[in-house]
Amino acid sequence: MSQTSSGIVVKQAGPLALVQDAGRFGVRHLGVTQGGAADWISFRWANWLLGNPLDSAALEIVMGGGLTLEVERATRLALAGADLGATLDDQPLAPGTSFTVRSGQRLVFRQPLAGLRAYLAFPGGLDAPEVLGSRACTARERLGGLHDDGQPLIVGDRLTWPGKAAAERQLPEGLGPRMPEPGCRLALVPGAQIAHFSGASLYRAFNMAWRVDNRADRMGVRLTGPVLRCSLPGMVSEGIPLGAVQVPADGQPIVLLNDRQTIGGYPRLGALTPGACASLAQCLPGSEVRLAPLTPSQAQEAHLRQLRAWKS
Repeated sequence: MSQTSSGIVVKQAGPLALVQDAGRFGVRHLGVTQGGAADWISFRWANWLLGNPLDSAALEIVMGGGLTLEVERATRLALAGADLGATLDDQPLAPGTSFTVRSGQRLVFRQPLAGLRAYLAFPGGLDAPEVLGSRACTARERLGGLHDDGQPLIVGDRLTWPGKAAAERQLPEGLGPRMPEPGCRLALVPGAQIAHFSGASLYRAFNMAWRVDNRADRMGVRLTGPVLRCSLPGMVSEGIPLGAVQVPADGQPIVLLNDRQTIGGYPRLGALTPGACASLAQCLPGSEVRLAPLTPSQAQEAHLRQLRAWKS
């Protein structure tokens, strides 16, 4: 990527703005995690709005925090996911839309009004080095991102893209991403160790509310609530899928997300569905959620139904 070509320049860096794509697959045997957009549904809709391939690299913006981008050349961008109080030259920008920008304009993301992560898509996807088949930015492994160091955007970074401005496109009615409501239900497919949890623990797990703890990032989200007890004295570490719900000794579940470790040895209730992972990635600390058991076939049908939305 040429740093001298015109594009969009970072004038003020927010707390966490990362280049993300669909993720890095086929490399977990190397100890390299998946990465990719935490709310993969909003990420795909942002790309859909521009007519991009759905896995094109985009910008994942967490919290907003004053991230300020200055436009150097006219184009059309798309925004989906959380409402972070975004403005273009002080005019509000609604998520779930594409919009034209002109040279000299400033795009600012302030603070969460609904949800936690917004996705900004560019024509043809963001330019960034491809590492192990992906441009996804993973801080822990120092892989991917604008400079292949796994770091978020900093002041002076320049964003460029290979495509041309696309025609305006609107989200299909009723199919766009929705931010989770208080008490939202997170679908969970029970796992191999669920029979080792006490009956009382399983009742509490699926019939009581949980709160998203402030100990939450792209690796995982801790849920606080009733204490869960498991009879297993120990486990050999095993592969960890997206959404795995591990229960350590303190009985408080940890939901593992995109930047999780590749193996783990805590017993698991099961795993959240991909759609539930996307919802959890938009939950602010303190949000109330509930776990809802789902069979594998029900989870598969829900996932296929979501994938069909982009073919409409």
